[in-house]
Amino acid sequence: MPRRLEAPILPDVLQAGLTLVFCGTAAGKRSAAEGAYYAHPGNLFWRALFEASLTPRQFAPHEFPCLPDYGIGLTDLAKRHSGNDNELPRDAFDVPSLIAKIERHAPRLLAFTSKNAARAGLGHAIAHYGLQDETIGTTRVFVLPSPSGQARGHWSIAPWRALATQFALERPR
Repeated sequence: MPRRLEAPILPDVLQAGLTLVFCGTAAGKRSAAEGAYYAHPGNLFWRALFEASLTPRQFAPHEFPCLPDYGIGLTDLAKRHSGNDNELPRDAFDVPSLIAKIERHAPRLLAFTSKNAARAGLGHAIAHYGLQDETIGTTRVFVLPSPSGQARGHWSIAPWRALATQFALERPR
Protein backbone atom coordinates (compact mmCIF):
# COMPACT_ATOMS: atom_id res chain seq x y z
CA MET A 1 0.00 0.00 0.00
CA PRO A 2 1.42 3.43 -0.88
CA ARG A 3 2.04 5.79 1.99
CA ARG A 4 1.16 9.46 2.28
CA LEU A 5 3.23 11.89 4.27
CA GLU A 6 3.20 15.66 4.59
CA ALA A 7 6.94 15.96 3.96
CA PRO A 8 8.32 14.83 0.60
CA ILE A 9 9.41 11.19 0.47
CA LEU A 10 12.62 12.24 -1.28
CA PRO A 11 13.96 15.79 -1.41
CA ASP A 12 14.13 17.56 -4.74
CA VAL A 13 17.64 17.98 -6.06
CA LEU A 14 17.05 21.27 -7.84
CA GLN A 15 18.92 24.53 -8.19
CA ALA A 16 19.48 27.21 -10.79
CA GLY A 17 22.07 26.45 -13.45
CA LEU A 18 21.38 22.74 -13.94
CA THR A 19 21.60 21.39 -17.46
CA LEU A 20 19.38 18.34 -16.86
CA VAL A 21 16.67 17.35 -14.40
CA PHE A 22 15.28 13.81 -14.28
CA CYS A 23 11.63 13.41 -13.30
CA GLY A 24 10.08 10.09 -12.31
CA THR A 25 6.58 9.32 -11.15
CA ALA A 26 7.16 8.52 -7.44
CA ALA A 27 9.70 6.97 -5.14
CA GLY A 28 9.44 3.19 -5.14
CA LYS A 29 9.13 1.32 -1.87
CA ARG A 30 12.86 0.60 -1.67
CA SER A 31 13.78 4.20 -2.49
CA ALA A 32 11.37 5.48 0.16
CA ALA A 33 12.78 3.07 2.74
CA GLU A 34 16.40 3.98 1.96
CA GLY A 35 15.78 7.70 1.39
CA ALA A 36 17.54 7.55 -1.99
CA TYR A 37 16.43 7.89 -5.58
CA TYR A 38 16.30 4.74 -7.76
CA ALA A 39 17.51 2.55 -4.88
CA HIS A 40 16.12 -0.85 -5.92
CA PRO A 41 19.00 -3.06 -7.12
CA GLY A 42 17.00 -3.99 -10.23
CA ASN A 43 16.64 -0.36 -11.29
CA LEU A 44 19.04 0.58 -14.09
CA PHE A 45 19.03 4.35 -13.50
CA TRP A 46 22.51 4.69 -12.00
CA ARG A 47 24.02 2.23 -14.45
CA ALA A 48 22.37 4.05 -17.37
CA LEU A 49 23.78 7.42 -16.24
CA PHE A 50 27.27 5.96 -16.32
CA GLU A 51 26.86 3.86 -19.49
CA ALA A 52 25.46 6.87 -21.34
CA SER A 53 28.43 8.98 -20.11
CA LEU A 54 26.27 11.39 -18.13
CA THR A 55 28.39 10.68 -15.05
CA PRO A 56 32.09 9.77 -14.85
CA ARG A 57 31.40 6.64 -12.78
CA GLN A 58 28.46 4.60 -11.57
CA PHE A 59 27.11 6.26 -8.47
CA ALA A 60 25.30 4.45 -5.68
CA PRO A 61 21.75 5.61 -4.92
CA HIS A 62 22.75 7.25 -1.62
CA GLU A 63 25.14 9.53 -3.55
CA PHE A 64 22.24 11.31 -5.29
CA PRO A 65 22.93 14.68 -3.54
CA CYS A 66 26.19 15.04 -5.50
CA LEU A 67 24.51 15.07 -8.94
CA PRO A 68 24.34 18.89 -9.17
CA ASP A 69 28.15 18.83 -9.34
CA TYR A 70 27.60 17.26 -12.79
CA GLY A 71 24.80 19.61 -13.85
CA ILE A 72 22.07 17.08 -13.01
CA GLY A 73 19.01 17.33 -10.74
CA LEU A 74 16.19 15.03 -9.63
CA THR A 75 12.49 15.28 -8.81
CA ASP A 76 9.28 13.23 -8.95
CA LEU A 77 5.69 13.99 -9.88
CA ALA A 78 4.43 12.49 -6.60
CA LYS A 79 6.50 13.93 -3.76
CA ARG A 80 4.27 12.69 -0.91
CA HIS A 81 3.41 9.18 -2.09
CA SER A 82 5.55 6.11 -2.69
CA GLY A 83 4.97 2.81 -4.39
CA ASN A 84 4.42 1.42 -7.85
CA ASP A 85 2.51 3.59 -10.31
CA ASN A 86 -0.53 1.30 -10.17
CA GLU A 87 -0.68 1.70 -6.35
CA LEU A 88 -0.71 5.50 -6.31
CA PRO A 89 -3.93 7.42 -5.75
CA ARG A 90 -5.34 9.28 -8.74
CA ASP A 91 -4.38 12.64 -7.26
CA ALA A 92 -0.78 11.66 -6.42
CA PHE A 93 0.83 13.60 -9.25
CA ASP A 94 1.31 17.31 -8.60
CA VAL A 95 1.81 18.59 -12.15
CA PRO A 96 1.37 22.30 -11.32
CA SER A 97 4.16 21.99 -8.73
CA LEU A 98 6.46 20.27 -11.24
CA ILE A 99 5.84 22.95 -13.85
CA ALA A 100 6.45 25.72 -11.30
CA LYS A 101 9.73 24.10 -10.18
CA ILE A 102 10.95 23.66 -13.75
CA GLU A 103 10.01 27.21 -14.72
CA ARG A 104 11.68 28.58 -11.56
CA HIS A 105 14.95 26.62 -11.88
CA ALA A 106 14.98 26.59 -15.72
CA PRO A 107 17.20 23.60 -16.44
CA ARG A 108 18.02 23.27 -20.12
CA LEU A 109 16.52 19.75 -20.25
CA LEU A 110 13.83 17.87 -18.35
CA ALA A 111 14.01 14.10 -18.85
CA PHE A 112 11.01 12.05 -17.83
CA THR A 113 12.20 8.58 -16.80
CA SER A 114 9.21 6.82 -18.37
CA LYS A 115 6.43 7.41 -20.86
CA ASN A 116 4.01 7.17 -17.92
CA ALA A 117 5.76 10.05 -16.14
CA ALA A 118 5.81 12.08 -19.36
CA ARG A 119 2.14 11.39 -20.07
CA ALA A 120 1.22 12.50 -16.54
CA GLY A 121 3.53 15.53 -16.59
CA LEU A 122 2.61 16.74 -20.06
CA GLY A 123 -1.04 15.75 -20.07
CA HIS A 124 -1.04 13.70 -23.27
CA ALA A 125 0.20 10.44 -24.76
CA ILE A 126 3.83 10.23 -25.82
CA ALA A 127 4.51 8.70 -29.22
CA HIS A 128 8.28 8.29 -29.05
CA TYR A 129 11.30 8.36 -26.81
CA GLY A 130 13.74 11.21 -27.20
CA LEU A 131 13.52 14.97 -27.54
CA GLN A 132 9.95 16.24 -27.73
CA ASP A 133 8.64 19.25 -29.64
CA GLU A 134 7.25 20.99 -26.57
CA THR A 135 8.92 22.88 -23.75
CA ILE A 136 8.11 23.84 -20.18
CA GLY A 137 9.06 27.49 -20.06
CA THR A 138 12.48 27.51 -21.71
CA THR A 139 13.22 23.89 -20.75
CA ARG A 140 13.33 21.28 -23.50
CA VAL A 141 11.60 17.96 -22.77
CA PHE A 142 13.09 14.50 -23.29
CA VAL A 143 11.39 11.13 -22.68
CA LEU A 144 13.29 7.98 -21.69
CA PRO A 145 12.38 4.32 -21.31
CA SER A 146 11.86 3.46 -17.65
CA PRO A 147 14.94 2.08 -15.88
CA SER A 148 12.68 0.15 -13.48
CA GLY A 149 13.15 -3.60 -13.37
CA GLN A 150 9.38 -3.92 -13.80
CA ALA A 151 9.63 -2.23 -17.23
CA ARG A 152 12.50 -4.34 -18.53
CA GLY A 153 10.53 -5.29 -21.67
CA HIS A 154 10.69 -1.65 -22.82
CA TRP A 155 14.32 -1.04 -21.85
CA SER A 156 16.85 0.39 -24.26
CA ILE A 157 20.02 2.34 -23.48
CA ALA A 158 19.86 4.10 -26.88
CA PRO A 159 17.53 6.96 -25.77
CA TRP A 160 19.74 7.50 -22.72
CA ARG A 161 22.75 7.85 -25.01
CA ALA A 162 20.80 10.28 -27.19
CA LEU A 163 20.05 12.27 -24.03
CA ALA A 164 23.78 12.32 -23.21
CA THR A 165 24.49 13.76 -26.68
CA GLN A 166 21.83 16.46 -26.14
CA PHE A 167 23.19 17.07 -22.62
CA ALA A 168 26.67 17.73 -24.07
CA LEU A 169 25.20 20.19 -26.59
CA GLU A 170 23.18 22.02 -23.90
CA ARG A 171 25.89 22.15 -21.24
CA PRO A 172 27.32 25.64 -20.64
CA ARG A 173 30.86 25.98 -21.81
